[in-house]
Amino acid sequence: MTLTEEIVESVDVIAKKLKMTRSAFTRQALKDAVERYEKSILEKQHIDGYKNHPVNEEEFSVWENEQDWGDK
Repeated sequence: MTLTEEIVESVDVIAKKLKMTRSAFTRQALKDAVERYEKSILEKQHIDGYKNHPVNEEEFSVWENEQDWGDK
């Protein structure tokens, strides 16, 4: 992996503040990036699902009589 000197210096400063090694910081950063990517894919699928199959008016009406807002 090729990194610029600027990135390496920034990583070293942050890792030192976090009391981590450069490798541990990098592993965690990569793990976080992979998780963010995977989450973004799931969110896109969720959005596309609702675009392709929008909620209809009757879908949740079955629960209207069950709602209790406590304002009695």
